Amino acid sequence: MAGMSFEHGSGYSAADTAAFKKQLNKVYGWYTGGFVAFVIVIAIAEQMGLGRGAIGIVFLLATVALYAGIGIMSRTNDASEYYVAGRRVPALYNGMATGADWMSAASFIGMAGTVYLTGYGGLAFIMGWTGGYCLVALFLAPYLRKFGQFTIPDFLGARYEGNMARFIGILAAILCSFTYVVAQIYGVGIITTRLSGLAFEIGIFVGLGGILVCSFLGGMRAVTWTQVAQYIILIVAYLVPLVWLSVKQTNIPLPQLVYGMQLEKVTAKEKQLIDDPKEKEVIAVFKAQSDALAAKLKDIPASLAADRAAAQKKVDDLKAAGGPLAEVQAAEKALAAVPKDDAAARTAWTAAKAAADARTRPLAGMPRHASQFAGDPNGDAAAKKAFDESRRNFLALIFCLMVGTAALPHILMRYYTTPSVKEARSSVTWSLFFIFLLYFSAPALAVLVKYEMFTMVVGTPFDKLPEWISAWNRVDPALLSVSDVNKDGILQLGELRIGGDIIVLATPAIGGLPFVISGMVAAGGLAAALSTADGLLLTIANALSHDLYYKMIDPNAPTARRVMISKMLLLVVALLAALVAAQKPADILFLVSAAFSFAAAAFFPALVLGIFWKRANKWGAVLGMVAGLGITFYYMATTQPWLRGVFGVTSPIADHIWWGIQPISAGAFGVPLGFIVIIVVSLLTPAPKAEVQELVEHVRYPNLRGAGAAA
Repeated sequence: MAGMSFEHGSGYSAADTAAFKKQLNKVYGWYTGGFVAFVIVIAIAEQMGLGRGAIGIVFLLATVALYAGIGIMSRTNDASEYYVAGRRVPALYNGMATGADWMSAASFIGMAGTVYLTGYGGLAFIMGWTGGYCLVALFLAPYLRKFGQFTIPDFLGARYEGNMARFIGILAAILCSFTYVVAQIYGVGIITTRLSGLAFEIGIFVGLGGILVCSFLGGMRAVTWTQVAQYIILIVAYLVPLVWLSVKQTNIPLPQLVYGMQLEKVTAKEKQLIDDPKEKEVIAVFKAQSDALAAKLKDIPASLAADRAAAQKKVDDLKAAGGPLAEVQAAEKALAAVPKDDAAARTAWTAAKAAADARTRPLAGMPRHASQFAGDPNGDAAAKKAFDESRRNFLALIFCLMVGTAALPHILMRYYTTPSVKEARSSVTWSLFFIFLLYFSAPALAVLVKYEMFTMVVGTPFDKLPEWISAWNRVDPALLSVSDVNKDGILQLGELRIGGDIIVLATPAIGGLPFVISGMVAAGGLAAALSTADGLLLTIANALSHDLYYKMIDPNAPTARRVMISKMLLLVVALLAALVAAQKPADILFLVSAAFSFAAAAFFPALVLGIFWKRANKWGAVLGMVAGLGITFYYMATTQPWLRGVFGVTSPIADHIWWGIQPISAGAFGVPLGFIVIIVVSLLTPAPKAEVQELVEHVRYPNLRGAGAAA
């Protein structure tokens, strides 16, 4: 990036703007060529004997150093540059930066894995997230850009007359952004651990350094130019192994167009596996485990005492007989793993029974890839209920993801950075294109990997399993583990536990590609996680420093102090998020989806009505945001296992489930409630001031008044 000027301001002439774009094209063209050359050099070095550990370290250090370099070059204390990148980012590059900001660890790492594990049901994520950008383009981005402030709470404060709505907006922005950033840092920990071999908890804080160096030094300016670079890395890294798998399986390098043929083969293989006697043996073993755990749960004190006595006896017998040290240590470890008390035993055995129950279904608990919904609309009462709930959850998830996409503060902030309203509209179009490249590819990757797993891995003797299985097992057994349950020495599908979060990262190894491609894919995943984390941390820090400190506490604070406070808060929030991520609270996709439900319930009704209904007032907005966010948070806290543990909810989950809707779609209740409350309360209370209603008219119909501040 040397030689690139980041000083072009929005007040420059058309000739200066054209020159700036030309310079950007030149710099990022060289950058792309340099990245490809770098991968080729590492590939040659691998063939000459460079070890896998060294390759991982090189990719990790090189990519983080690149982002750090851009962050240092883009450092600034200017408020306009720090908060909105000087409002002079061209539509093409803002679209690319938005694509990187958007395609988080959930999109890059988790989406194809979710489609792999859930089949048709996973398409809800693709449809919801893509559809959300249509809402952004139609209802929000151009109008918010026309309003011309720095943040979403800024809009709420001006539109709804004061700091009350602004403060609720600040709290909501922090909640949804913090939840989202925890997921990104969790993804950073997985990737850093895979690349460097460090412990997961240490890997999180190493990756955190790469996040901070950009957003801390240069704010939105550094984040924007870094995200353009990150998008180039992540899209190349995503497509290369996918095209390789497509050529390997079909001899056609267009996986998006030919994966339907492979899906037919996967469907045929699924039928074979369902009928396979060996797979039925594995299912029977897990059924026996489930029954044994059910028996234990009937009398927990007696069962716990028996387990502890048996474990202690084994240790004593081995020591008395002078058994091998390894066996003694294993027995002592088993004794230490016995639950400490009745409550711990209930929790552990209930979770173990649920895991065993999941494996008593065919295909290791996965639905058939091409089947639309669970159950059967023409079956018995239970099958009809399962079908209805499955379809209802599919639609509810699409709704939450669409509306959440259109309300995420860190995405909407991106459209404040363009030079004009017209560029904001163009930027949304480019965003959709760059996101489409990955989203159109994710279902293909899931099918091609599943075909590879079903035909090349399942049925392999345990002593001949590929090396990548043991490598990922060392990273985290919860992500991948195998066990010879029926003791036949052959891996059945039911004996393989694989988490969705490693499907993409393991694709090069699954396809038999050189390790350099695995390093490149991990670098792409790191780019996806870092780019989104940068934008989210900046959103949180700006909400605290600009909206809370400057707008509400000290309006006379000088620019330098505001920016410095933002940087310090960013550091504190990043460390807190890393500490939470180290606890592994939930999988990446749930955390991300929870953030979408929070954003949808808190912001979407207030933003849309604030733009399109000038009668909406501050009391309606405040109570609507509180009601929508409150009901969404309550539903998650009472139905999501990790949150239930945090809040000490012990009553059965079934008592809190409404209409079968899963906690991931809690926003389906918060959004309608938010709209209803805002409309009803606004009609029962005085209308906004005349100048506020004029502001709404100006934002929607600029010709009715002067040019305004932001055009």
